[in-house]
Amino acid sequence: MAVRHRLIKTTPQAVWEVLADGTRYADWVVGTSSSTPRRGRWPEVGASIGYEVSIGPVSLHNETVVRRCEEGTVLELEAIAGPLGTARVAIELRPWGEQCLVIVDEHPLRGAGGFLHNMGVEAVIQLRHRAMLARLARLCEGGAGEQSRPDPAPASEPGAGRA
Repeated sequence: MAVRHRLIKTTPQAVWEVLADGTRYADWVVGTSSSTPRRGRWPEVGASIGYEVSIGPVSLHNETVVRRCEEGTVLELEAIAGPLGTARVAIELRPWGEQCLVIVDEHPLRGAGGFLHNMGVEAVIQLRHRAMLARLARLCEGGAGEQSRPDPAPASEPGAGRA
């Protein structure tokens, strides 16, 4: 299982607002070039979004379905990638002081993805999660406007008090 975490310098509420906007899925999920609502109200259970993945000249149209949602804290998704199979992607938000600890847990459920899953694939998923969490952090920390919280350290003169 690929589990990765990142501390994002904003509130869990600000991170949730990005996750809860299905039209922003392609902004933080690595490999997607667009996302559009398909059915239901994202992120309610059963809601889905369609998205496009481009690999060179080939474009794949996939779908992600919400399987579990605890507003503000847990979003579990099933990514459906046609012949490649499906994967469970669980995202958990935990308050960490004034910040948000985001934990992503992904593993294959069905199809070729599960059959072909090995340590090499696991390493690629880890790299993808690192990039995905970095994108999410940039959106939440820099793009959330007044919902972003500044670093709690007080401002000081350059070099003052730093080792």
